Amino acid sequence: MDIPLLIMMFLYSILGLVLILSASSVSAVLRYDVSSSHFFIRQFIFLGVSFFIGFNFILRFPTSKYKYFTPILLVGTLASLVGLFFYGIISNNAQSWYKIGLFNLQPAEFAKSILVIYMAIFYQRSLKRKKTNLYYNLIPLAVAGIIFVLVAMQPDLGGALIIGGIAFLIFLIVPLDKHNQLKLVKVLGISLVLLAIGLVYSGADILNSRQLSRLQFKNPCSRYSEDTGYQVCNGFIAIHNGGLFGVGLGNSTQKYLYLPEAHTDFIFPILVEELGAIVGVVVLIGYCYILYRILKIGKEAQGNVRNMILCYGTFAMILLHLIVNLMGVLALIPLTGVPIPFLTYGGSYTINLIIMLFVVQRVAVENKNMKFKREMAKL
Repeated sequence: MDIPLLIMMFLYSILGLVLILSASSVSAVLRYDVSSSHFFIRQFIFLGVSFFIGFNFILRFPTSKYKYFTPILLVGTLASLVGLFFYGIISNNAQSWYKIGLFNLQPAEFAKSILVIYMAIFYQRSLKRKKTNLYYNLIPLAVAGIIFVLVAMQPDLGGALIIGGIAFLIFLIVPLDKHNQLKLVKVLGISLVLLAIGLVYSGADILNSRQLSRLQFKNPCSRYSEDTGYQVCNGFIAIHNGGLFGVGLGNSTQKYLYLPEAHTDFIFPILVEELGAIVGVVVLIGYCYILYRILKIGKEAQGNVRNMILCYGTFAMILLHLIVNLMGVLALIPLTGVPIPFLTYGGSYTINLIIMLFVVQRVAVENKNMKFKREMAKL
């Protein structure tokens, strides 16, 4: 395994647990009428399940075997996304979850990783069979487009945009004919512009009133009494309160129901308020190091397109979540409700994230095995 990456996985998981306990302790009692450690215990269970699956199954399972169950997972993902419209529960104005016992399952989170695995298997097979037809290699993007639409209809535009971003970034790094790739990018760009113009002039209601209100995201504190500014402005207040060194772990004032989602999307402002801007910057540098380790493992798998895409797809997933969450919290883009890796409370995202990082660890194991075999062959 890649030990530095494994250490970072453990450290950030522990940091997330500590922050969730601190950020949710008040709202758990006052808003949800449960124990102050309710969300901490649940997140601990999510992490325990994730690491158990990772160590006992993902790490031991060769990536070459993924091709046997990927079609089933892909069909299951599409079916589960469609099923949400009939059986899904509504939370925060989105019909994105299935109620399973005491837990809620969000298929869109698993759709991200399954899309990465599907594209890795598809392009590995395509390059092996020397399929150079542009339209054939467009199939994964079409599948991603279907998933994008199904997620956006929940509506979950943040999740949909990340799914689209993952698919597009993976396509750009696939070693296909560059002339064809450039041609396709131009065609996609023109198609998107024409689609946007068509939707605008058709008069179709693309976004509901709540989503349209999110497009007004600048200067949130000028709209403190409105939904469009209240939460982001309180995030600003939390960051301001923290200063360089913070007010101390557990001493946040904004978690006293000023930030309704303090333990989920807005946990980073709580981190800065309690631990300070310096620690916040250190945490961001740590994220950069995690991304660097993933890229390094992917680069070492250059001879294996499947493993390379598995790493780069995981890299894209984590990077996009970081960008969308932090830019939303800082009012640089509309707020979309996207979790920040490791720190945000949530079962589906946590399990999906840890499993994909163990997939990267499996690639690291296979890289070292191949390197060992090459060195032995030279003797």
